[in-house]
Amino acid sequence: MFNSKFMQSSRTQALLLIGPALAVYATFAIWPMIEVVFLSFQQWNGLDPHREWVGLANYQYILTNDAVFWVALRNTITWTILAVIFPPTIGLLLALGLNQQLFGRVPMRAIYYLPVIIAPIAVATIWRWMYDPFFGLFNQVLTSLSLQSLISDWLGDREIALYSMFVAYTWQYVGFSMVLFLAGLQSVDCSLVEAARIDGASRWQVFRHVTLPALRVTLAIVLVLSTISSLKAFDIVYGMTGGGPAQSTQMLALWAFMQSMQIFDFGRGSAISVILLLVTLTIVVPYLRWSQRDEGAGE
Repeated sequence: MFNSKFMQSSRTQALLLIGPALAVYATFAIWPMIEVVFLSFQQWNGLDPHREWVGLANYQYILTNDAVFWVALRNTITWTILAVIFPPTIGLLLALGLNQQLFGRVPMRAIYYLPVIIAPIAVATIWRWMYDPFFGLFNQVLTSLSLQSLISDWLGDREIALYSMFVAYTWQYVGFSMVLFLAGLQSVDCSLVEAARIDGASRWQVFRHVTLPALRVTLAIVLVLSTISSLKAFDIVYGMTGGGPAQSTQMLALWAFMQSMQIFDFGRGSAISVILLLVTLTIVVPYLRWSQRDEGAGE
């Protein structure tokens, strides 16, 4: 009888349902993160059977002697700021447009979302070809338009290489924001929109006072996911520039990888990963707390 009541408990049934998923998540996500934290306090080349405990030496070296780390940190912050402004803004504009009764809007939605499902390394290859200074699409178009003064070595110029990469990143991730905003627009009360229009509200007033408040939760999700995705940008950077020229496009995720897999210093690579995790938590957690508090106040 006890076992029967125990098995019929909603809490027990919930644990039985999510138990396997929790076990897999703990094995392949939680434990590796814990291992990285411990490894950041050690010195290990990935081959020796023994690891030397060095305490905070890895962090001290990174923060005081590793000039590339500070370049990567600055680039990562710049990239993140751009990533939470441009892809979500363009995605919102596309969602608003494709939420209207337009001919062919379903195929257009699919076309705009298509880059999201392409592997980032493939996107990097495509855009690296288009940026080629001699045979690339952009310079060929500028030449055909007699705008040779605008021709540049898009990925070889230290001043513009990071922003050239970001254009490719935006092209790929705009569709992701668009789909989330399209889903959020379905929750907008049509009766409120119609009432606002009957009262003489303009399109901008309807968007500001009706649509945008209804998208508050969706906006928070898009910004958080955009922030996390931008902070761990790796594939597109690795495929387009590899951190060059002269480390001018280096990012924290790529530098952690290079320290571990190319320089074979897994301790310093893990320390950079831990710092990246702390930067992510520092940005995301306060924003989540603020958005939840703002949502609670709105209710």
